[in-house]
Amino acid sequence: MRRLLRRRRGRSERGVSTLELAILAPAILTLIFLSIQTALWLYGRSVALNAAQEGVSRLRLVQPPVYTTGVGEKVRSDIQSYAAQLGGTTLQHTEVPFPSYNSPEGMVSFTVTGETVSLVPGLTLKVSRTATGRIEQFEADK
Repeated sequence: MRRLLRRRRGRSERGVSTLELAILAPAILTLIFLSIQTALWLYGRSVALNAAQEGVSRLRLVQPPVYTTGVGEKVRSDIQSYAAQLGGTTLQHTEVPFPSYNSPEGMVSFTVTGETVSLVPGLTLKVSRTATGRIEQFEADK
C-alpha cells in the first residue's frame, strides 16, 4: 500500500522542475541583461566624464591673453576624437559643444554627451557629463 502511494506522489510531481525553470528563466535572464545594460551605461558615463576632464586639463593651462576661439576649437575637436576613441562602440554619437572659457571668473568648463550601447532595440540611453576647473594663473617672480 505504501509503495502504491509513493508511486502516485512521485508521478504527480513529474515536470515540476521544468515548470519552475520555465517560470524562473525569464526573470533570471532579465536580471542578467539589466545588469549588463547598467554596466554599459556606467561605463559610458565614465568615458564621457574622463573626456570632459581631459578637455578641462588642457584648457586650464592656456592663459587668458593667449586664448582664442581657434585654440578652443582645436581642443574641442581633439576631445571629441578622444571620447570616440576611448568609448569605442560603447559610447556612440559623441558630441562636444564649444567649451566655456570664462577669463574674468577664471573658470573653464567642458561637456561631453553621447549615447550608450543598448541591448534593447529602440532604447536610447543618453549620457552627459560636465567637468569644470580653474584656469591656471602663472605670474613672474618679483
